[in-house]
Amino acid sequence: MIFGALKLDAAKGAILAHSQRLPGRMLRKGSMLDEAAITALREAGRSQVVAARLDPDDVSEDVAADRFAAPLDAPRLKRTRAATGRVNLIAETAGLLRVDRARIDALNAIDPALTVATLHDYAVVSARDMVATIKVIPLAVPGAALAHAEALARGGPAPIALHPFRPLRVGLVLTELPGLKDSVVEGTIAATSARVAALTGSLLPALRCAHEEAPIAERLAALIAEGADILLIAGASAVVDRRDVGPAGIVRAGGEIIHFGMPVDPGNLICVGRIGERPAVVLPGCARSPRQNGIDWILARLFAGQPVGTAEITRLGVGGLLKETQARPLPRAKATAAPAPTAAGEPERDARVAVVVLAAGTSSRMAPHNKLLITDRTGKPMVARVVDNILASEARPIIVVTGHRADEVEQAIGRRPVRFAHAGDFAEGLSASLRTGLAALPDQASAVLVCLGDMPLVTGRVIDRLLAAYDPDEGRTIIVPTYQGKQGNPILWDRRYVGEMMALTGDLGARLLLQQHLEAVTEVEVGEDAVLRDFDTVESLASLPSRLRPEIASDAG
Repeated sequence: MIFGALKLDAAKGAILAHSQRLPGRMLRKGSMLDEAAITALREAGRSQVVAARLDPDDVSEDVAADRFAAPLDAPRLKRTRAATGRVNLIAETAGLLRVDRARIDALNAIDPALTVATLHDYAVVSARDMVATIKVIPLAVPGAALAHAEALARGGPAPIALHPFRPLRVGLVLTELPGLKDSVVEGTIAATSARVAALTGSLLPALRCAHEEAPIAERLAALIAEGADILLIAGASAVVDRRDVGPAGIVRAGGEIIHFGMPVDPGNLICVGRIGERPAVVLPGCARSPRQNGIDWILARLFAGQPVGTAEITRLGVGGLLKETQARPLPRAKATAAPAPTAAGEPERDARVAVVVLAAGTSSRMAPHNKLLITDRTGKPMVARVVDNILASEARPIIVVTGHRADEVEQAIGRRPVRFAHAGDFAEGLSASLRTGLAALPDQASAVLVCLGDMPLVTGRVIDRLLAAYDPDEGRTIIVPTYQGKQGNPILWDRRYVGEMMALTGDLGARLLLQQHLEAVTEVEVGEDAVLRDFDTVESLASLPSRLRPEIASDAG
């Protein structure tokens, strides 16, 4: 690859090394300089540009990233499209990530241009978590190095694998001694239930008994009869030996002890056994707390179907110091918290990108009809179809801003899992509705997708492409869909712009802010004109697909 400053006369066909902000236009890093781009640079007073010319064997960054990522893909992982030399691997389900460090190290040693970064081995991940990123550092890489990396990645089992959590049933035996408070027992049940639920399992009704070997064995047998897949024992007193009451109860029930103790703190005093094929674990005292401790590591492996024996347990020491100190606090209270339900009963998802649907206007251009309430030939109101399309995407939560005929809009949406925010000042214009929606954003939302209630053709697939392009670490903080070069809607905004959006007044949306932040705008060509088409007049309804076209559109035609 030839890299350096090129005079504009010799720059045609080269790859731009750095983004160039020009009047009314942004030339982005990695784009090929065509005649139009060179003309724009000349008109802006530039005489040269820093760019790269590829050698015959070179592979451009996006093509190289896609090829490098392909053999790293694995079941239950989703590979994103290559952009600026980067491809991400996203978990499609909750599970336990396994990473072959030796293979990843070998891949990273091939050429500094080719890099793979992953979460740590045995990381617990949720659906939609990024587990790895493949990044091509320069604008192009030698084809030989890329071919070497592809061959090494394919040479054996996948270096990155996601083992899904299984919906196991867990039985819990709680032993009691005189003086043990009910609050302690209830806290143990609550903490265990949260852990199990976070791993997609369910906790059977807990059974209590005296802190003695025989009653423990009886309760274990009862839980097996109820179909428990994993057996847990929470003793009123900590286990101090593999022959103590809890482990003895496992043996008496026909089981065996595999390992006692663990190089993880908190969590040292754990005892792992089995009854037949069912794991049976005597919990350490720290398991009464919701804070992360050794039992979280053991349960995650069991739910993912991974082996938990002496060899695996004794290798947990490096990184096993989990105990909090004032010098190194860890926010572990949230580690096992179950997702909170929304008002509509849907579990709360990761709120990385929230959605604001603007559905408060008076629909004056379609009077006397309200465009949002017009039903298509399937009987579905337009605003409901917009919401359904968003629900088919990964964006959550969805906030619908109401105003004019708010009760009817809410009724049209029905029991769909959305939140409503009423704009009492909707008559002041679009900005008033936008402010209402932005004010309702959850604290954990890092970005917001602003959708219009009269654009029923924008699909969840298109929305997911906008979400995939959003990357504040790489400066992609405003994402705009385009069709044949024309900018459309919806637009995704990083939270940093909310203050400016809240300051807008009148009947103006946030689009006017685009010119003020050209360097942050990433355009995503979606290949369909749905992002340009809103339906706010009776005449426009006639251009809808036939199955979505209401009767009034036919009458108008």
